[in-house]
Amino acid sequence: MIIECPAKINLSLDVVGKREDGYHLLEMIMQTVSLYDKVKITKDSETRVICNNINVPSDRSNIAVRAVELMKQRYEIQDNFKIEIEKNIPVAAGLAGGSTNGAAVIKAINEMYSLKLSKDEMKEIALKLGADVPFFFEGGTCLAEGIGEKLTKLNDISCYIVLAKPPINVSTKYVYQNLKLDEISIHPDTKRIIDYIKYNDIKMLAASMVNVLENVTIKEYPIIYEIKNIMMEFGALGSLMSGSGPTVFGIFEEKADAIKCYNRLRDYIKEAFVVNTVDRGV
Repeated sequence: MIIECPAKINLSLDVVGKREDGYHLLEMIMQTVSLYDKVKITKDSETRVICNNINVPSDRSNIAVRAVELMKQRYEIQDNFKIEIEKNIPVAAGLAGGSTNGAAVIKAINEMYSLKLSKDEMKEIALKLGADVPFFFEGGTCLAEGIGEKLTKLNDISCYIVLAKPPINVSTKYVYQNLKLDEISIHPDTKRIIDYIKYNDIKMLAASMVNVLENVTIKEYPIIYEIKNIMMEFGALGSLMSGSGPTVFGIFEEKADAIKCYNRLRDYIKEAFVVNTVDRGV
């Protein structure tokens, strides 16, 4: 069973509070894009991960492994699985590469064993693996609230996107621990952004994007700010960091402009891509 798993970006990301258990309450707009991992899952004598990227863990720290364990336990499956991941989405990049792989494993086992799980049932399982995972059973453009698990499907949008992941690693835990809610000066106007999405007003959407986590990450890694500036210089309608970083994306109406920006960035950033929005998840 082979499943294509798209990456995601955050068209906006706001932190609106904090729960007693320490989790931050989010309000963000998520979007799947045409950069895909491929996950192949087959029965095997033991559960193991094989990946073309040495930075991808093969133990329980890999969401795909935990997804197998969860499905085996919940549905009393005795088999083990070989999970082969063709990793094209940069690792630890703010693009939810691990989460999309986890969603793919749930979907694959559901189909292999004819479990006939609904989308909502798969989302419920996915949430036990991480707040980003349920989104990949919707895909397209979604408003995510709570800790990321409350999803509202929005109109699909169409545009070109340049992704650039600088050669640094950002700890999501560090970013959230160092985010001071009372020091955030600019929050996204999420309701207004949803209106722009409704009417496919890409220019106003791009100009209105805000990610409050930039307040922490850019201070630590100024290269993110530099990439944003290059994207704007090369005609991006707007540029933003995705998730907790470090990947930066720019939105373009014309593919030719996106390619010019990509050619400029790849001089010193190896992991750069030209993609487009897609209206599906796994």
